[in-house]
Amino acid sequence: MTRTQRYKDILKYFADNVPVAESELEFSSPYELIVAVILSAQCTDKRVNATTPALFAKYPDVQALAAAEPGEVYELIKSISYPNNKAKNLVAMARKVVSDFGGEIPSTVEEIMSLPGAGRKTANVVTSILYKEPVIAVDTHVFRVARRLGLSEGDTPRAVELELEANIPEETRPIAHHWLLLHGRYVCTSQKPKCGECALKEWCKSYPITK
Repeated sequence: MTRTQRYKDILKYFADNVPVAESELEFSSPYELIVAVILSAQCTDKRVNATTPALFAKYPDVQALAAAEPGEVYELIKSISYPNNKAKNLVAMARKVVSDFGGEIPSTVEEIMSLPGAGRKTANVVTSILYKEPVIAVDTHVFRVARRLGLSEGDTPRAVELELEANIPEETRPIAHHWLLLHGRYVCTSQKPKCGECALKEWCKSYPITK
């Protein structure tokens, strides 16, 4: 099977069978989304969703967070992975948004990457969800699934991102990120992937995965 055919068949399966695929992070504004995405680095969405209600109750907007001290934020997110760094980054991010972007979460990948704590993955997630930008965020799930399926042989997240974007139509990229992420989270897991129940096994280059 050619890679082009593999892309075509896998994308068709998802389009036919998973017409709705969205972020599992809970948010109600661009501000809440970028905070949640920064917190989600090396942390589960479930844990983030359990933590953000108290954080957003105390700091309901970017201006309120910009006026906070990292130590205050730390107390509300200390159950999250790397709370010290994330508390510092969240406050610094908010202050830069207020000072450089008029209190509005920026809309381009480059602008978001200029914010403390926001790398390419965060920027791609935020712009894809909020603005339907034709980018694909590559987290650990997307990286693993793309390589196992045979959609990419890239050995870095950036290499996988570029290959996915070269083969997935622009209009499909925002949802394709969630297709691959959720498939990795619930089926093609890092340990003991559920190959027996995987609907993609006929196109998977790695099937069966034995580890």
